[in-house]
Amino acid sequence: MISTGFRTLVYKENLRFWKVATQTVAAPILTAMLYLLIFGHVLETRVQVYPGVRYTAFLIPGLVMMSVLQNAFANSSSSLIQSKITGNLVFVLLTPLSHWEIFSAYVLAAVVRGIAVGAGVFAITAWFADLSFVAPLWIAVFAVLGAAMLGTMGLLAGIWAEKFDQLAAFQNFVIMPATFLSGVFYSIHSLPPLWQTVSHLNPFFYMIDGFRYGFFGRSDVNPMLSLAIVGSFLLVLALFSIHLLKSGYRLRP
Repeated sequence: MISTGFRTLVYKENLRFWKVATQTVAAPILTAMLYLLIFGHVLETRVQVYPGVRYTAFLIPGLVMMSVLQNAFANSSSSLIQSKITGNLVFVLLTPLSHWEIFSAYVLAAVVRGIAVGAGVFAITAWFADLSFVAPLWIAVFAVLGAAMLGTMGLLAGIWAEKFDQLAAFQNFVIMPATFLSGVFYSIHSLPPLWQTVSHLNPFFYMIDGFRYGFFGRSDVNPMLSLAIVGSFLLVLALFSIHLLKSGYRLRP
């Protein structure tokens, strides 16, 4: 049975970003739109990743997933660091909520924001290309798992960081590079062998590649392998997050 406290925390976390939807939802959609207009215009006639698939069509799923991942991370990380700095995190920790419930509430809200932004990006960018839906279940699975994984990473970053500068450093030096080097704008087969190997070490690549498979039925690696890797990373990060919540690392005075 879902507790009242859990529902309240989920409601609070969702309300927090919906109250400033212009900043948390509309702004990322505009950013993705600008990426599409610039990269699509410049590379449309110069790059063809899959035979018969326009570059703009190839780019759209990558932009959608990139928006999902970045905003899921931003939601949980910003919420936790704000609560730590303002001092109201204590009101969450003092509740009878279990560590699983606290973890699930933050991650669930991160998934909601990530999916909301991704849906908005898709609704606008889909007008610029004809997209197919070869495997819609794969699209949904990777969108949810990707958002949950980045929501968990955001929770970890929020636990570790003690000020906004540290959180910004984590986002700028870890999340942003991993996202941009995951194949959002290109296929890794176009890279030199060394960078192909490096790309395969990036878990973000498997989220993007598996998500894109749902649209075109084509991918750089087997989608089952991508699912296994993403699921394994999510499980490990989730268990580590819950351990930190239970230990009170950087959460309790």
